[in-house]
Amino acid sequence: MAAATLSADADNARTPQTDPTTPGGPKNAPTSNAEKSESLWKDVWYSLRQNIPAMVSLFVILALVIVAIVTFVAPGVLPYDPYQQDLSASFQPPSAEHWFGTDQQGRDIFCRVLIGSQISITVGLLSVAISLVIGVTIGAIAGYKGGRIDTVIMRIMDMMLAIPSILLAIAFMAALGRGIDKAIIAIGFVSIPEYARIVRSQVLAVRQSDYVAAARVIGDSDAVIIFRHVLPNVTPSIIVRATLGISSAILDAAALGFLGLGVQPPAAEWGDMLGRGRNYIFAAPFAMIFPGLAITVTVLAFNLLGDGIRDAFDPKARKR
Repeated sequence: MAAATLSADADNARTPQTDPTTPGGPKNAPTSNAEKSESLWKDVWYSLRQNIPAMVSLFVILALVIVAIVTFVAPGVLPYDPYQQDLSASFQPPSAEHWFGTDQQGRDIFCRVLIGSQISITVGLLSVAISLVIGVTIGAIAGYKGGRIDTVIMRIMDMMLAIPSILLAIAFMAALGRGIDKAIIAIGFVSIPEYARIVRSQVLAVRQSDYVAAARVIGDSDAVIIFRHVLPNVTPSIIVRATLGISSAILDAAALGFLGLGVQPPAAEWGDMLGRGRNYIFAAPFAMIFPGLAITVTVLAFNLLGDGIRDAFDPKARKR
């Protein structure tokens, strides 16, 4: 009798307990990392959809990207050539023929604003890509290594942060010369400290975690630990900062163009259009208003989207 009881208990121990709410499923089954990650991104997307300003901003950004791509691939879709000069039609006010009017050289401002989205979006994305790659790398190294390496890197970042970014960008433009490629490099370089400091602070918080210690025990190299185990846990902060960084890069590019240090004529760039229209602010205010509105709407859209993404990643602010 006792042997039969022991045999029955052993069979019960080998048989997985089922959850009554999940037929046939093991009770308290562990959730994989992939499922947790998928659940996180679903929650973030659900929360972001509830944020109306962020969703409106997302649609505005998508529209700008589509306009930039279409005008680059098929510039013939524009009603007028944005580079064709006609001095006899200079400073025509907004009308059914020219929605935003014409500039001092008779070029259609509406077409130039549309095609100017190519430069602004390109500068924003590429400059953020440069600062993101370099800043994340050196920030992760500084936070993970610590010691003298951390001290040297952070002191260099502090020196760069002590100078306003636009002044530092102007200094780089003076050294490198004018042009869109130089503007991308200058704007990307001056934004590196922001990413480096954010990533360093996040890495300092997770480098003593159990999974990092386990990775060291099994013999993973420092590079593997940083890029496979540490950086994925700071991805939300990087995404938020990169989204906000695009708006800052577009604003800096417009400022350089306004000062005549960015894109050179006859290229259409919102800051350059704004700078050239300021001389006619009373005679033809529309030459400044529409490029200025384009800059304002684009920067505001990226800022609102960045705020929405930040709130979506915050469990306390996440809407259910």
